[in-house]
Amino acid sequence: MQALQDVSISKFKKIEKKLRKFQHIIKKDVGIMCTAIPTKNLVICNAGLVNGLTEETVFHHFIQFGNLTKICLLSGKSCCFLSYENCEASVNAYNAYNGKLNIAQQDKPIYLLFTEILPNFKESKIWEPEKYPSGLTILKDFVTMKEEDELLKLCNFEESELGNMRHRHVKHFGYEFRYDINNVDKAKPLEAEVPTECSFLWQRLLHTDLECKNFMPDQLTINHYTPGQGIPHHVDTHSAFDDPIICLSLKSSIVMEFRNEKKHVCVFLPQRSLLVMSGETRYNWTHSIIPRKYDVIPTPTGYTSYKRGTRISFTFRKIATSECHCIFNSKCDSYKKRQEINNITAATLENLHVREVYNSIANHFSDTRHKPWPNVLKFVESFEIGSILIDLGCGNGKYLARNLNIFDVGCDSSFELAKICSERGLEIFIANCLNIPLRSEIADGIISIAVIHHLANEARRLQALTEIVRLLKTGGRALIYVWARDQLKDCEKSSYIKQNRKHNSVNENSVPSQEISVLDLSFQVHTNRTQFQTKDVLVPWKIKNDQKSTYFRYYHVFDEQELDSLCQKLPNAAIEKSYYDQGNWCVIIKKISS
Repeated sequence: MQALQDVSISKFKKIEKKLRKFQHIIKKDVGIMCTAIPTKNLVICNAGLVNGLTEETVFHHFIQFGNLTKICLLSGKSCCFLSYENCEASVNAYNAYNGKLNIAQQDKPIYLLFTEILPNFKESKIWEPEKYPSGLTILKDFVTMKEEDELLKLCNFEESELGNMRHRHVKHFGYEFRYDINNVDKAKPLEAEVPTECSFLWQRLLHTDLECKNFMPDQLTINHYTPGQGIPHHVDTHSAFDDPIICLSLKSSIVMEFRNEKKHVCVFLPQRSLLVMSGETRYNWTHSIIPRKYDVIPTPTGYTSYKRGTRISFTFRKIATSECHCIFNSKCDSYKKRQEINNITAATLENLHVREVYNSIANHFSDTRHKPWPNVLKFVESFEIGSILIDLGCGNGKYLARNLNIFDVGCDSSFELAKICSERGLEIFIANCLNIPLRSEIADGIISIAVIHHLANEARRLQALTEIVRLLKTGGRALIYVWARDQLKDCEKSSYIKQNRKHNSVNENSVPSQEISVLDLSFQVHTNRTQFQTKDVLVPWKIKNDQKSTYFRYYHVFDEQELDSLCQKLPNAAIEKSYYDQGNWCVIIKKISS
């Protein structure tokens, strides 16, 4: 390899072997030839989107050497391309950082090479206003500096008004907006209504040509953002609020990002501007503020950065009085509620996305299930000598043979999980929890842990509970666990959320969830270790050392009191105890008559 001009030969020799390796990787992976002759283009060979590199990080470290004219982060690649106005800047960056700087989520330095050209890169982010989604409007300088000062007087936050998103201060008027469920409790209005100090805003809207100029909100959320704070990608729940949703930015400007299935649009919101989200933007595009301390913004000649200050946002909404009937079905909670899953479709869905999936992942699933949950173990150990206990949906049998004073038996619909139990010497049989081949009133106790939520309609969930009661003796007890939609009850993270090692906060800086169509039904793919956004979801499972295969398990996650309401429909059983346990709704029911 020819010696590089203006580059230390001794320094180059130390990393020559690695650079030669990366030279072949870049050519094979991206189709770009690296060169020994300095150019204004550089490739970061071993850092990109897949290992956490961002435009902001690249800009922050490389802008000091000269004006950057391009930053190219490629989807699914562990490399990044950048370009300077001249070769001198790129050579200086090469000398300063090659084999030294660590800027990605890895414990190794980056390696740089020169390239003659950049990849045929189509910008994933759109900044041009003419390409904004339909229904997105920005009214600049909507309030004066004096009016801004008057509005900010409403923001005397107290410690009790800390939100749960990285301790962001938040203040509610009219109704409390709950970030954990992206909704409000319409039955619990707040004493403090939308302040009259905001009334002039609606008078000013009347003089615009917007279709929503008669907007009169009854809910206001004031958020206090310090630099580095943001909000995750979301669509405000359709059934909760009418169209539009309006946001006023005070004290500091910000970049807000909008996404749908195919596009990613970045919008600069200037200080004292009013953002109006209506129509398609309100119902079919997610919006977010990425948590960072400054925004990198393209200019006609390259890039510039805007350092964030403290921002106060006033988000105004109108509480909806009826279900949503928009045309954007994939993001509409009202539409999903109207999707009736009949028993035939439900059985097919459960077979494809429960039974067959667990057969495929059985060994890996079993390897992750060792430690019994304390409250379940306590229930199992509460039975007296000679009692009969049935574990319906026993999985790998981690709750069997825990109480040696009783006779216990497990059943599961997965042949592969039953096989694992059998190999461990456990009593096991294969059955569907909707129809257990055992005589009535045989059991003193039953546990059903993380099973009922795999049933795809309410009738089948109630049928499974009825079957549990049928098997119980009079006076017998059953413990039932189901996943809770609310993984942040009382602002405390469940163990499920706490296992998210990638993010310090819940669903922070996430991207919109993928949607999958199954049997003509649309399901959101849940982002693991985050709060649930919808009730009927597909939860991905990846087998260790097999990152190419992803399996999707169907779940119906339960709202508060939903499991209790189902159990109350059982004519010969009563709820003995109901509680929340680490992201699960749990009940103990007792059979009171035959």
